[in-house]
Amino acid sequence: MRRDKMKRLMSGTLACALALSLTACVNQHPEETSVSSNAGASSASEEVRIVATSNATLQICDRLGLELVGIPTTTGEVPEQYQGLPEIGTAMAPDAEQIALLEPTDVIGPDTLQESIEPTYEAAGIPYTFIDLQSVQGMYVSIAMLGEKYSVQDAADALIEEYEETMASFEADIEGKEHPSVLVLMGLPGAYIECTPQSYVGSLVELAGATNVVQDDYMNFVAWNTEELLALDPDVILLTAHGLPDLAMEMFAEEFTTNDIWQHFRAVQEGHVYQLDYDTFGMSCTFEWPNALEVLKEILYDGTYESYDAGAAYAEQSAEG
Repeated sequence: MRRDKMKRLMSGTLACALALSLTACVNQHPEETSVSSNAGASSASEEVRIVATSNATLQICDRLGLELVGIPTTTGEVPEQYQGLPEIGTAMAPDAEQIALLEPTDVIGPDTLQESIEPTYEAAGIPYTFIDLQSVQGMYVSIAMLGEKYSVQDAADALIEEYEETMASFEADIEGKEHPSVLVLMGLPGAYIECTPQSYVGSLVELAGATNVVQDDYMNFVAWNTEELLALDPDVILLTAHGLPDLAMEMFAEEFTTNDIWQHFRAVQEGHVYQLDYDTFGMSCTFEWPNALEVLKEILYDGTYESYDAGAAYAEQSAEG
């Protein structure tokens, strides 16, 4: 039954994705995932020249067995088959001129960057596909689409089956346990915002069976005041980062130590504040998501994950000067 349900999800969403591909529209709803593309389907006789622009898309292409002609400049691991290929710049700032020189038939990247990058691609006449990596479900819908587009359905089906088996095992592990409410704070240097279920980390929380106390039907992130957050009374507070995780965590250490209002949060009083590893809980969904779910299980259900000590972290920062 579970597999039939997943197939219906993939089939229905894929149909919507292909229908919307000419509109270059990004859908912010994980349950209504779409793929935005101006790259047409390749014929059997046409040479396929694909460029991946982020490490997350690089790993997907590797798992699907797709050949590439260009890869992103990344600090992440580059699969062996892609090592030595021309680099086209970082995910956030791909070099359109360098990409154009590779004569791609498709440039694949995460849709979180579409708004800033799509105009550059359009101006340069670069064919592109932006895939949904804002949730685990969205990533697998994107995998199904790429499997169909590039005739690697067997590889895509195998990945989807892994997803189903992982989720079935996880759901069995937490069956009958009380599902907590969670506030997810994403740190920036000097500030923080709240993750809604439309963000990757926020969607992971709900995939893990918990309730994200900050809800929004359209926005990935919001900036509510602390009094509003206090009224939500979350059981657990999770801390993650948008980028520059060291600076973000320094900000959290100071915020939770010097801003007295945090001491009124029940989660703080009970020691249910946890720091998430940036490499596992980043901005885009990756194949690290099963590890992320295991961490959330330790935090939300097992009580075996070490809680965050803001005072100790702030004292250490002060001592280092």
